[in-house]
Amino acid sequence: MEKFSKIKELIVLIESDAQKFYKAGNGAAGTRLRKGIQKVRNLAQEIRQEITAKKNSK
Repeated sequence: MEKFSKIKELIVLIESDAQKFYKAGNGAAGTRLRKGIQKVRNLAQEIRQEITAKKNSK
């Protein structure tokens, strides 16, 4: 559950960069957004692996 909470926190943190990139066309915000989304993706993959392992252990 800790990693899931971390994903939610990351989404909140990168929300302002998403707005800056999509509304104002700020390229630096786009770079920060891509990096943040990559972190979310990596955490989501870790959660998926944990779920699979827990499900298969039963």
